[in-house]
Amino acid sequence: MSHKTVTTQYGKVKGTTENGVHIWKGIPYAKPPIGQSRFKAPEPPEAWENELDATSYGPICPQPSDLLSLSYAELPRQSEDCLYLNVFAPDTPSQNLPVMVWIHGGAFYLGAGSEPLYDGSKLAAQGEVIIVTLNYRLGPFGFLHLSSFDEAYSDNLGLLDQAAALKWVRDNISAFGGDPENVTIFGESAGGMSIAALLAMPAAKGLFQKAIMESGASRTMTKEKASSTAAAFLQVLGISESQLDRLHTVSAEDLLNAADQLRKAENENLFQLLFQPALDPKTLPAEPEKAIAKGAAAGIPLLIGTNRDEGYLFFTPDSDVHSQETLDAALEYLLGKPLAKKVADLYPRSLESQIHMMTDLLFWRPAVACASAQYDYAPVWMYRFDWHPDKPPYNKAFHALELPFVFGNLDGLTRMANAEVTDEVKQLSHTIQSAWITFAKTGNPSTEDVKWPAYDAEARKTLILDSEVTIENDPESEKRQKLFPSQGE
Repeated sequence: MSHKTVTTQYGKVKGTTENGVHIWKGIPYAKPPIGQSRFKAPEPPEAWENELDATSYGPICPQPSDLLSLSYAELPRQSEDCLYLNVFAPDTPSQNLPVMVWIHGGAFYLGAGSEPLYDGSKLAAQGEVIIVTLNYRLGPFGFLHLSSFDEAYSDNLGLLDQAAALKWVRDNISAFGGDPENVTIFGESAGGMSIAALLAMPAAKGLFQKAIMESGASRTMTKEKASSTAAAFLQVLGISESQLDRLHTVSAEDLLNAADQLRKAENENLFQLLFQPALDPKTLPAEPEKAIAKGAAAGIPLLIGTNRDEGYLFFTPDSDVHSQETLDAALEYLLGKPLAKKVADLYPRSLESQIHMMTDLLFWRPAVACASAQYDYAPVWMYRFDWHPDKPPYNKAFHALELPFVFGNLDGLTRMANAEVTDEVKQLSHTIQSAWITFAKTGNPSTEDVKWPAYDAEARKTLILDSEVTIENDPESEKRQKLFPSQGE
């Protein structure tokens, strides 16, 4: 293992070189959001004099620890001082390489850019691209919206963190061999939802040229809901709206406990998250899907898709079936009352129906809506990931199953789905990586092996990623027309 030092705007950073890839970990892209900076918009980092040791990951945002063992062999350190990013660059004399910036998922409450699954080494080496992964503030630290009580506090802090990381990339990535004018953002689940927001956010304008959204599209809460959630959170903490200064001295642990208490009290479920992006005149002035339909992301090619059986990750055969009242409320929340009534027969009360409802309404429908909003302004490519292991209970193309294929970290597939890494699996991973990388390089994911037609209102051609890669016209056409009455035939 050797070392590689580069000079950024803020000082020198020393990374490592492993298996032909230069890696810099734990580079600060903003000041630590602690003390009086807690719940405030991110600020640029301060310069450092000595060489920064960038050989180990920075801390991750505080989050419930019980799920971390699923992602890490050794539990990472948690701290509010978590605004760090990581750079993976192939060992090549080439300059101006395309840059791919990864935004992780986790329901805006969990996750980090340092998860082993997101190690960018293989993807960087495979395609001569620069991979950047990052942390952003989560849960109450990133998505407690306090501006309605005091304008000194910003809403959508987690999204502003992502924009700050993209500004760092614009200003510094050339030192690592990257092209700041050829940046693709890609993300999954809450990462895909974040990208929908970034496409509509004034703070992110001009910071990226292409976008890949995996299993996540437009998702927000209203200003009113954000405000009432923040008020309820303060109530749990015993802090009045006139005592907001006390928020800067409450421990991180107490903030997490208060959030968990609130989530239980409000009976939070995946259909209605309490901590997520919110509409806000300053940071996110319009619902992303509507902003995109009006041209907010004009000129930005989009690659978007979902997994065929998303919802199966979140339920087991023993899971409770929600009451009819809960299901009706979720339908109304996601679709509005008139459409909810029209499509209720698609989802009769049963566990399987509940799973399909989650797949359709949290993932597939928003992806189709986002694609439909964008294809008049830039080319769009749609995929559906259908590959799944053969043996139950993992014999579904469930949420996040495509991630090991995208990053080429196929040992993650064994951990996630107890699946064997066969030649077929390796070939599908190569196909997906080639398409993603070619898109990052050229704005079009077609490769020599796979000719991928663009998505449009007529044919709605969709690439099906399975053992055999095929193209399907308008998958689940009847259901789509029912869920989008305005799109008709």
